[in-house]
Amino acid sequence: MNRFAIIVLVFAGTLAVQAEPPDAKTEAGAEILSKYQEALQRQNEVRKDVAMDVTMEATIPKLKKHGRMNALRRISSLGKITYKILGFSGDDTVKKEVMARYMTAEVEAAQGKRDQIGITPENYEFKYKGQHEKEARLVHVFELKPRHKRLGLFKGELWVDPASFLPVREFGRLVKNPSVFVKKMEFVRKYDIRDGVAYLVQLDSRTDTRIVGRAELHIDYGNFQTQDPGEEPVEEARGASLATAH
Repeated sequence: MNRFAIIVLVFAGTLAVQAEPPDAKTEAGAEILSKYQEALQRQNEVRKDVAMDVTMEATIPKLKKHGRMNALRRISSLGKITYKILGFSGDDTVKKEVMARYMTAEVEAAQGKRDQIGITPENYEFKYKGQHEKEARLVHVFELKPRHKRLGLFKGELWVDPASFLPVREFGRLVKNPSVFVKKMEFVRKYDIRDGVAYLVQLDSRTDTRIVGRAELHIDYGNFQTQDPGEEPVEEARGASLATAH
């Protein structure tokens, strides 16, 4: 067979593959993804201002440094995030270089163009992996691949609840590091679904840096309380100072 014939066959095979109709799994994934987007839209419409208690624990193993922080976190109806530190124990290096940096990055991301980092078809390619049992529950699993190398986007997986079509877990690795001092950043976000809203209840992140090595951060979120717009956080009376990120 000559070279021209091989090229023709390869090209014809490519056309045949492209012309195949989507299989049942692909169609099912597209339907689930559509319901996932609808569920998020409903959540955004009904969610009001919410405040929650936050417990952060961070370590820098190479330096043998550790810290623990209690804070109040509030999300406004417009998505603005604020923190109020209620207490801290441990090493100040952990507080400044891990916890404060994380809070600053989250606050700035919420103030930016959220549509550019949302888990949407505009930002990601979704590959449906099927329904699987994960951690004693059935979930729809999607593999995520960013369409852009943009800060805040990640390569990883999304788990979707079959009943509400809201997220129960997101995890992966950032495709763009937030600093030249960061070599790699991975995370896991876990959600709890309550009254049609997916609340973030736990976050774990691991950052490999060029200066101090690995930095680990674990955050628990709880005691969620809905507030009227403009109302002061329910824990304001504790009298703690506002969180700073310096």
